[in-house]
Amino acid sequence: MTIAARFGISTNLEMKIGANHHTLAKAMRALANPNRLAIFERIHDDGLCCRTDHKGNTVCAIAEDFQLALSTVSHHLKELRAAGLITCERRGQQVVCTINHDTLERVLALLGGPARRTQARRANASRR
Repeated sequence: MTIAARFGISTNLEMKIGANHHTLAKAMRALANPNRLAIFERIHDDGLCCRTDHKGNTVCAIAEDFQLALSTVSHHLKELRAAGLITCERRGQQVVCTINHDTLERVLALLGGPARRTQARRANASRR
């Protein structure tokens, strides 16, 4: 008996892989880079709190916090945006970044196991 048969693993994965899997894989690849993960965490945490020293999630503020060149931060933000993890909006001369909570919920549902996935499906169904 093969290992695949023993554990009930399908040998034909192509039929089980959908568009949602590709989206999640892209998000996970983007977060696999330690710099992008730290930038994503900073954007997420900054969006949750109301501090008096609130600089906002502008590209310049992120570059200053990480002591990185603007071009480096822009590259990482481009990858996070392409993966659907953040959105960026121009406000005058500033570019402000925010978390895309739909993609974040799908990633968390994947990592949280079956109970979390069921909860996420219900939440998505109620939004429709």
